[in-house]
Amino acid sequence: MNDVFGKALVDYQKGNYSEDIITISSVAGIDLMRLPYLFRSYSEMPIIEQKALELCKGNVLDVGCGSGSHALYLQQKNLTVKAIDISKGAIEVCKLRGVRNAKIQNINHLKYEKYNTILLLMNGIGISGKLNKLNTFLAQLRSLLLKDGQILLDSSNIIYIFDEKEYYHNKSEDYLGEVSYTMEYKDKAGKPFDWLFIDFETLQHHALQNGLQCKLIMKGEHYDYLAKLSKLKV
Repeated sequence: MNDVFGKALVDYQKGNYSEDIITISSVAGIDLMRLPYLFRSYSEMPIIEQKALELCKGNVLDVGCGSGSHALYLQQKNLTVKAIDISKGAIEVCKLRGVRNAKIQNINHLKYEKYNTILLLMNGIGISGKLNKLNTFLAQLRSLLLKDGQILLDSSNIIYIFDEKEYYHNKSEDYLGEVSYTMEYKDKAGKPFDWLFIDFETLQHHALQNGLQCKLIMKGEHYDYLAKLSKLKV
């Protein structure tokens, strides 16, 4: 039962909600991912997510779409949206909720497609997993952008978890924004996976290495931020 995330979403969508997803991370220990939050409306979303959705334009790719809450809102704004996720259950829920174009796809495998907006919310940049994989991931995103396209993403600087001196580590140590997770649901555990939290300055540095301008759109209340990436003008 590797798709514990998808199983939980399907249960909630079909009225079988009895418990939440348990997350176990290498930095924060045990926590809960509450299912109702994954089905939130626009008015229930954090202001950073609301701002990102308002900035969306044209043909949109919603990466790691989950239950489809963001895609549904964009559809209501009459934008063309493709919602993708590697979770079979998540895509089933998206379709049940009315997302018109939802597919089980890995962003790293997409080719020959171009978008005005690529959306990576709920720390979607975390999909890259490790800092040493970020350049490859950003290059893939850039390949999917139209000339005047944009990448909208939020992330967090998790320095608050650590002593400040510990955060600025030497090159022989791992980047402290690299987190490993396991999800459990109804006594079933999924496969461990890597997830990346990245501070804005580090994101900006890697974006420039991949021909992308990185602009800070807004800061959140707890070390989080919204950024916009676009192709550098030649």
